[in-house]
Amino acid sequence: MAELDQENNVETESDQSEVSIDNLKVLENIEVKLTVEVGSSQLKIRDLLRLNEGSVVELERLAGDPLDILANGVQIARGEVVMVGERFGVRFTEVSNPEDTVKKL
Repeated sequence: MAELDQENNVETESDQSEVSIDNLKVLENIEVKLTVEVGSSQLKIRDLLRLNEGSVVELERLAGDPLDILANGVQIARGEVVMVGERFGVRFTEVSNPEDTVKKL
């Protein structure tokens, strides 16, 4: 149910709005940056400055764990690395439903 915010003279939704598949069609042609995150680690600046060619940084993620797949920095799925010809690719193993994905973005 919509309410009028008298102070700002704008209409607001009192209930959280639902995203429908029909509403998603409006957004279909917007480009997003897809990123696959292998893992992360925290370093002190002095350790960061000591890194050079051949340095190895241990990541918090275990080998074999699914990778996080992000759209514009927001996790939307998980997956695993695959080879596509001579390039890397990612196979999606878990995917958020479209309505949840749009709400996150």
